[in-house]
Amino acid sequence: MAEYRVKDLLLLPNLLSGARIPLAVAFPLASGNAPLALVVLGLAGLTDLLDGWAARRLGQATPVGALVDGISDKVFAASVLGTLIASGMLSPVGALLLATREIAELPLAIRVLASKRARLTEIDRRANKLGKVATALEFATVLAVITHLPGRFWLLGCTAAVGAVAGVTYWVRELRALHAESARSLKPASV
Repeated sequence: MAEYRVKDLLLLPNLLSGARIPLAVAFPLASGNAPLALVVLGLAGLTDLLDGWAARRLGQATPVGALVDGISDKVFAASVLGTLIASGMLSPVGALLLATREIAELPLAIRVLASKRARLTEIDRRANKLGKVATALEFATVLAVITHLPGRFWLLGCTAAVGAVAGVTYWVRELRALHAESARSLKPASV
């Protein structure tokens, strides 16, 4: 059964994930300077890569880590999207397209935070390969938007499509786990 322990917050992978929170605060401050904004974006991407690697390498993958990683991702994404909208680099519709995966995952994240039953459900909530591709596309799209690269709107469309499919895969995974949990609880005890 998944255990959420406060002491796990101090593990290196979770500290790396949590580093995206101050980077989320820094991004709006750096957004007026494209090279500096790209450094902040790069650091956030690096922490996103290193936290999972460190968790696997050090044997420190925990339910708390999955939660901290997801929350840090959402906070950083919200900061970037809000900044890009406020600065006029991205329209609100463009921001919604860029955030397709996050929007799809938000109810799942809220469910895990709000429901003890959801937290205790046996499920691997790590990012799957499609989710990692969606994240890479999101970073590439933000890079393209900040630097005004040609083709950024085509990239935005691709990011939205992959993000939608990734979001669906996370919902399917969660619903299967919920169904399996319900089936186990309804199964009569053997005599």
